[in-house]
Amino acid sequence: MKSIRKRLNGYALLFVAGICLAVWLGMAFMLEAVFVFGAISLIFLLLLLRQGRRLYDATLIWDNRILAVPSALISIPSRQIKRDVEETVVSTFGILMGNEIYRWGLDGVHGVRLHAAQIDKERMYLIFGDKNQTMRVELLHGMLHKQTVVEATQKMLHETGVTAVVNGW
Repeated sequence: MKSIRKRLNGYALLFVAGICLAVWLGMAFMLEAVFVFGAISLIFLLLLLRQGRRLYDATLIWDNRILAVPSALISIPSRQIKRDVEETVVSTFGILMGNEIYRWGLDGVHGVRLHAAQIDKERMYLIFGDKNQTMRVELLHGMLHKQTVVEATQKMLHETGVTAVVNGW
């Protein structure tokens, strides 16, 4: 979430700098340069708005978290991609994995949904996606007590409607 906020601040700074340059060049009657810096400022404004939306989504996920873990392994079956990420948060509204945000439950029946969850002694497996693509996330959960696992599964059922399968406890 820190990197999303950093990028938002960078876009804001570049947008303000572009506007200042456009105004200064407008006062110096350099109209061609004003249009160039105005267009560049417009691009940074669009990037700023998009990044603001991403920060809003990340904050929503962070504030409604079910489980936060230090690392995760992501695999997409159709592309055979595996990658490790830091700072993973599972929430009512989606999952935040490093800089990536995956929201579920937004587009009704046809949107991205959490399909299945499985918890064993060391890992939690989440499968989510839409009808075109599914992703599998493997989380090292760090839960040591059965009561913690039961609480997490109850919260997941209540918040997302998905019953987590618990193995090995």
